[in-house]
Amino acid sequence: ELRKRLPDADITLVAPKPEFVYLPSLIWVPYGMRTGDELRLDIRPALEKLGIDYLQASATGVSRDGRTLETDQGAIENDALLIATGGRYIKKLPGIENAITICEGIEAAERMGAALRSLDGGTIALGFGGNPKEPTAMRGGPMFELLFGLDTWLRKQGRRDRFRLVFFTPAPRPGQRLGENAVERMLGEMQRRGIETHLGHKIRSFENHVVTTEGGEIPADLIMFMPGLTGPAWISGSSLPLSPGGMIRAEATAAVSGLERVYVAGDAGSFPGPDWMPKQAHMADLQATAAARNIALNLDGKPATEKFKVELLCIIDSLEKGILVYRGEKRSMALPSMRALHWTKRIFERIYLRRLRAAG
Repeated sequence: ELRKRLPDADITLVAPKPEFVYLPSLIWVPYGMRTGDELRLDIRPALEKLGIDYLQASATGVSRDGRTLETDQGAIENDALLIATGGRYIKKLPGIENAITICEGIEAAERMGAALRSLDGGTIALGFGGNPKEPTAMRGGPMFELLFGLDTWLRKQGRRDRFRLVFFTPAPRPGQRLGENAVERMLGEMQRRGIETHLGHKIRSFENHVVTTEGGEIPADLIMFMPGLTGPAWISGSSLPLSPGGMIRAEATAAVSGLERVYVAGDAGSFPGPDWMPKQAHMADLQATAAARNIALNLDGKPATEKFKVELLCIIDSLEKGILVYRGEKRSMALPSMRALHWTKRIFERIYLRRLRAAG
């Protein structure tokens, strides 16, 4: 989007690794439907084709009201800055190192697969938490997918009767931000599959193979947990304005509040919008597109006018079928579980990755 609107600009991507990982498909790695190498792309060919420079470095701070990006490889001056470094999972609960967080990347997904294959039976607990100071900073969708996918995988192997599956979260009605119809579908699907629930109780710890909550304990042979999100570590102590939840405070244009020509997209930002606005790849795409368009306007001497669309769109996959969930500012819906939606998710993955490969 930037190159299309700024054909002659010098554009530099700063990132620790020159790779792109297609995170939505991590849910298939533990069950052998995908490998890490299938989801990991070298982005340098695509950047070269687009005429974009790459600097292998990590951001460490921002100075001069955003005109200087500080990195571990030195300072970089800029006329416009887009921050898209992602968020950070809140890992303060005692024993949280005993839980696997699949969205941390390929290694975590592979570790989950190895753990599952080592078990001949037992209790598996899956859940998610939030950030009390940033209500939108949670990611529950992948945990629903892992839960339903695990049930499907065990049934296919003829081992489901050896396992007790327990879903837990402090939320009394999980998936509320997906919409009321979606909540009913998620809970109904759990009941249909014989999945136990432990809902509405604050989590205390994950020590000694036990999920301890204010409502009791869940002994577990394997724990999979998605903590709430906060901002990346590098923004702490910077001049960037932060929300109560520790994220970069932004406007509906994706502009960082109070700074000129500094933008943020994705999990690093705290954006205005309805309380159901998701931390989701789709929203990050929408925010990044708005940011790119506004950067082009700013560099042409014009104010930022492009606002990102607020939209929740996902397919909750179960390895064989999928539940489509949509929520916009005017309507919401949740379609029943269908085989065609599983294949839609797979086709979208193929198109997305093919587009990136073709760019290179």
